[in-house]
Amino acid sequence: MITTVTLNASIDKAYHMAHEIENGTVMRVAETENSAGGKGLNVARVITLCGADVKAAGLSGGFNGQYLESLLDKDGIFHEFEHIEGETRSCVNILDPKYGSTEYLESGCSVTAAEEERFLKRFPEIIEESEIVTISGSAPKGMGKDIYQKMIDIIKSKGKKVILDTSGEFLENGIKSCPTMVKPNQDEMELLFHVKIQSREEMLFYAKKIFEKGIPYVVVSLGGDGALLICKEGVYHGKPPKIKVVNTVGCGDSMVGAFAVGLKQQKKPEEMLKYAVAVASANAMSPHTGRFDPKDRDEILKLVKVERITK
Repeated sequence: MITTVTLNASIDKAYHMAHEIENGTVMRVAETENSAGGKGLNVARVITLCGADVKAAGLSGGFNGQYLESLLDKDGIFHEFEHIEGETRSCVNILDPKYGSTEYLESGCSVTAAEEERFLKRFPEIIEESEIVTISGSAPKGMGKDIYQKMIDIIKSKGKKVILDTSGEFLENGIKSCPTMVKPNQDEMELLFHVKIQSREEMLFYAKKIFEKGIPYVVVSLGGDGALLICKEGVYHGKPPKIKVVNTVGCGDSMVGAFAVGLKQQKKPEEMLKYAVAVASANAMSPHTGRFDPKDRDEILKLVKVERITK
């Protein structure tokens, strides 16, 4: 089994607009889609679509938290959340013909020190049956910036693999505990190293710096250009074919889910990268966040090219 952790879950509301947005006016939404959101829950849906067993974990609270768990039930995703006093947040993604995707993300409620301690105490039990654990996104206000570092230490003490997909201080601290994989994008790497990256060569330079800290797999997502993978076997660039992009939200989460499945199945690095790029590209072709048509994935998989840059 794979456990996905989402500490800052949300009710994601996708507003599909028939016309382009006009600021300062009343806009009518053509279609509304509510889903259990937060990066780790997108990961969970993708893992399910990839055919692996998954458990969604994290924090939920209030009426929104109850609604979120009911949406997961509807999706057929097993879950085990620690309940908090605060209300689970909501986030809005507006999809219109002119601008594409525009997101409005609430920061979420505060978590008390006692709630954090209670979650960490229960965490070993939550992940007991899983071989792989993914940790995605931000943490709520009130939680320590070292929360992911503590979680990674617990996961590794249980002999399990862990993928970390976050940013800022959460990433900086999490790296100190050497997770199995990290998946920063360019913005996150620039924030981590306080630089402006101008080329693929510079991207590789800083990705290798992360790898040298003892991270077995460093994946750098490149949007439409695929992803880079740095590991002991070498450096690889997975390149997708040209596709019709509908919605890019959740592509990074799809990549994390696919890599988690690849690690569980003990795929070779090149195979993991090729599969992850295909899944992320298939997600970009779907209007639904964290979902894809397996037929699209399988067709794209035939066309993904993996270039070995160095040994």
